Amino acid sequence: MKHFLTRYSIVFALMLTLALPVQAAQSYSHLYIAISDALMNTKKDKEAEAKQALEQFAVDWAKVSSEQKEAKAKVDEILAQATEATSKDERLEELSALSNALRALEKLENPVDEAAQRAEFGQKFKPIMADFEKALASGDIQAIDEAYKDFNSKWNKNERPVREQSIAMYGQIETQMAFLRISISAEEPNVALMQSQFAALKQTIEDFVAGKETAEVVKGEYSLATLIAYIDEANDFVNAGDYQAASNKIREFITIWPSVEIEISTRNGSLYTKIESDMPIIASDLLKSNVDQQAITKQLNTFRTEIELIQGDTDYTIWDAALILLREGLEALLIILALVSFLNKSGQNKMRKWIYVGAFVGVLLSAVAAILMSTILNSATIDTNRELMEGYVGLIAAAMMIGVGIWLHSKSSVVSWNRYISKQMGNAISSGSIFAMAMISFLSVFREGAETLVFYAGIAPKMETSQFILGIVVALLILAVLAVVLFKASGKIPIHKFFAVATILIYVLAFKIIGVSLHTLQLTDNLSTTIVDGLPVISLIGFYPTVETIIGQSILLVLVTATVLYKKKQA
Repeated sequence: MKHFLTRYSIVFALMLTLALPVQAAQSYSHLYIAISDALMNTKKDKEAEAKQALEQFAVDWAKVSSEQKEAKAKVDEILAQATEATSKDERLEELSALSNALRALEKLENPVDEAAQRAEFGQKFKPIMADFEKALASGDIQAIDEAYKDFNSKWNKNERPVREQSIAMYGQIETQMAFLRISISAEEPNVALMQSQFAALKQTIEDFVAGKETAEVVKGEYSLATLIAYIDEANDFVNAGDYQAASNKIREFITIWPSVEIEISTRNGSLYTKIESDMPIIASDLLKSNVDQQAITKQLNTFRTEIELIQGDTDYTIWDAALILLREGLEALLIILALVSFLNKSGQNKMRKWIYVGAFVGVLLSAVAAILMSTILNSATIDTNRELMEGYVGLIAAAMMIGVGIWLHSKSSVVSWNRYISKQMGNAISSGSIFAMAMISFLSVFREGAETLVFYAGIAPKMETSQFILGIVVALLILAVLAVVLFKASGKIPIHKFFAVATILIYVLAFKIIGVSLHTLQLTDNLSTTIVDGLPVISLIGFYPTVETIIGQSILLVLVTATVLYKKKQA
């Protein structure tokens, strides 16, 4: 037996040793997304959102451990500089440096032979380029088109080393391929022009394989707003019948596309693929003798709306955060007030402390639950599916809010509210126990705390931390004032009117959460996106012009209407 255990231990140790390199591998994709968010928002002069993205980077970065101490310290240093940047240009420069420092660390942790990578890439593409040249030599447009599709497909599968080693060369190859695609799709394809374009493309690929940096960097600051502006200008030319100018504008779009594409590819992979494949064809179709203006306009508008959906990522406000805690806190406060009033009337003032003890324990356990939830939501396992988690948790929160809204509506009359309070007091009276009252106090606070956590889990990931905390502070201050007023003027305040107002606000917030959550699932390709033409993006209330989000929000409106009609019928 001893020999067996010894051998088993040795084998286990060897397996553990072999497994360590695999376990040590780290993915930094979520960190690059945070940098991309910060860059995009900085370019759009959204300082608060840029800082929020940097805060998220800092939180995720704090969990990273690396044996490359010097490279990690470099990231720490640049992160601090980016956080403290006082101007737009300074932050953009630091964010670019942060991305490069993170990439340098990644390369040290996962060392690769770049020359070998280029050589391997060249070996793979040599026969692919030869096949395309053969198709060009035949002059058969159909054969050229099929060869290009094969070329493009294999480029998409093997482009990674080019993108990782040289953004400039990657951008030039992508642009040259797009222009070649425009020529192939032309009404009267010019084979000589295609041969010239492919010769330039082939030279760029060969330069990369040889380790030469020959591409010109596309200068300027470009963002999703720039892409939308180009589409708007192209649409204006199309509507004016100037198809040549519209095609030229689409070409400009294609030229700057490699500088912006990562902002779309990290959020909506299918949109990234559609834009890359369809924009060159649109540019070509605009130059044909019979231009389908309606179809082109519709396609451009669809792209515009889908880019705007990414750009219009909704943030919640301090009032959204404050409303949740205010509503949940007030209900708990009213139940505690009712219990204290009962003790006062029964001459047991000395026992009030047990009501406060129960409330305190409820607050304490709610705080523990909040810490556990925060730990789980920020774990490494959740990191890879954070947006998916945000979408589903948001929908759960919205469903609970609908229930809360219906409950509030049922309490928006004096009779209903008094009946509710009497029931709570009756339960305590029937038990004849101070412990029972303490338990009601505890359960009231803890239940409201649990509901608050679920609601906050639905909105907190899309809020700036400072705004989130400020919203909670505002709600606590209001609750403190209300507590004093309620205890001094018990029975004289028309609480039912507050519930009538709170009902409306809860429904509005639920409307927003449904829209934002479904939109998040759409961006992660976990829900289809069907654009509704002609409707705007109103991120303030979480309205996005897609069939899916409109259906979700319409269900809420139907439930609200049914509740109101039922309430009137019961009155």
